[in-house]
Amino acid sequence: MRLVETPAAPIPGGHYSQAVVHGGLVYVAGQLPIDPTDPQARPGDASSQARQALANVSAILDSAGSGLDRVLQMTIYVSDISHWGAVNEVYAEVMGSHRPARAVVPVRDLHHGYVIEIQAIAAVNEEEDAG
Repeated sequence: MRLVETPAAPIPGGHYSQAVVHGGLVYVAGQLPIDPTDPQARPGDASSQARQALANVSAILDSAGSGLDRVLQMTIYVSDISHWGAVNEVYAEVMGSHRPARAVVPVRDLHHGYVIEIQAIAAVNEEEDAG
């Protein structure tokens, strides 16, 4: 088991790792739309927040020896199902032709008032898993 930490994504604020690599998979912890270069900045609408949260997931996957093109499953939490359309549009743009399994789960509240949080499971490159 290998823990992943990269300054290219928000540093965990609690007792968890950005991701864990094990058995050829990387498990990415839920990522809020926090800009790692300016953690106090607040992204605006659901589209902006989706773009930042996906960028955080991508940075962690890259650090783990994976990438968005190797995602097997994503879970997207939204604070209101009305955000689904905007989130789905950004998701389709960022993910391109790759279509992993996905769930969009409406929840009552997310930390710090954000409207989106994304977690993922992806395959890692075999040589990276050995490290």
